[in-house]
Amino acid sequence: MSLQVERLDNSMAKLTIEVPVEEVERALQGAYLKERGKISLPGFRKGKVPRQMIEKMYGPEIFYEEAANTLINGNYSKAFEECELEIVSKPQIDVVQLEKGKEFIFTAEVAIKPEVILGEYKGLTYVSSEEEVTEEEIQGEIDKELDKNSRTVEVTDRGVEDKDIIKLDFEGFIGDVAFEGGKGENFSLEIGSGSFIPGFEDQLIGAQIGEELDVNVTFPEEYQAKELAGKDAVFKCKVNEIQMKEVPECDDDFAAEVSDFDTLAEYKEDIRKRLQEQKDAKAKQEKENQVVEKAIENAIIDVPEPMTQHEVEQMKEDFARRIQQQGLNMEQYFQFTGSSPDKMAEEMKPQAINRIKTRLLLEAIAKEENILVSDERVEEELEKMAKMYDMELDKIKEFMGEAQTEQMKEDLAVQDAITLMADTAVEE
Repeated sequence: MSLQVERLDNSMAKLTIEVPVEEVERALQGAYLKERGKISLPGFRKGKVPRQMIEKMYGPEIFYEEAANTLINGNYSKAFEECELEIVSKPQIDVVQLEKGKEFIFTAEVAIKPEVILGEYKGLTYVSSEEEVTEEEIQGEIDKELDKNSRTVEVTDRGVEDKDIIKLDFEGFIGDVAFEGGKGENFSLEIGSGSFIPGFEDQLIGAQIGEELDVNVTFPEEYQAKELAGKDAVFKCKVNEIQMKEVPECDDDFAAEVSDFDTLAEYKEDIRKRLQEQKDAKAKQEKENQVVEKAIENAIIDVPEPMTQHEVEQMKEDFARRIQQQGLNMEQYFQFTGSSPDKMAEEMKPQAINRIKTRLLLEAIAKEENILVSDERVEEELEKMAKMYDMELDKIKEFMGEAQTEQMKEDLAVQDAITLMADTAVEE
């Protein structure tokens, strides 16, 4: 195999790969052996027709496609290793020459890792988002815990109140005509949850068990069912059951039951500490995001289109895996949301470009600052992973090949580059 590399504009390159005649012949013979069982000619048993007879009858081109696939798959991999370019996209293949008795020539147009021209990345300004935990936030966490530990009790001596959980029969009408999907029996509804159309739940407040009443609403203009959007409707309702949440007393006994602390004061202090750690981590992340964005603006990074497309495809695959964990596939997701693969790709494109630029920038800074990650540092990270996953360190190491270890070093160097930028940043 011979290889010629031509660098193109916009971080692209064209590999011209020439395969010797002998290898072409082997590929054609391999294609014949694979395909001959599908070919019949009068006077020959199926699968026993000589190659020369097939080529005479149908032309040698009959085996070209299969042979070309074999030659491309084998030789592009060799060219990828030999060319010493950092290829960051799938190849765009074009067959230049494929004839019996001649060399096979094809080209592979690829995106290569673009050069990054760094601008200012130290001493950048940022707007701090640090803030202290409020008493309201602490009480909000306690209220969540109180709600989790509450119990429901049946109510028979009053009408519906806010926060009650009711069992409801309802049927919706536009004019005098009931509409599809507007009927429910013994439907469980928490008043104030916003589960129904705005205004619906408010009109149920005060209703008694067994009472029948009309609830008048107007569907939002943006309502998902287009035939109902913007229309006035009346729901004929009947309350069958009322329940209320009985919340425990918020005292030392409650704190001891739901935490490792003996008093409510200690429990509140622990909540404060935990919330503050979360706020500090969020502020740190926002600071890092700001300085990275400014460093990207100061740099020159031209991202080739095939690299963007490759990143978008990876993002789509990641998204598909996430929704699969929720019991959906992509076809169902597109059906429910009214989206499409092309629309999703277009929406993901800006984020894909930003992700690529961020990685390229940070790798360039790590190189510029000569940030190196030692084997000892990798060992520390592996120990953290082993503790996190409750596994033996040796078992973690078994999963880590050379490529994974190098990737970990690159990721740690990138994180060190972010830390360097954040540490030198100046608050506005």
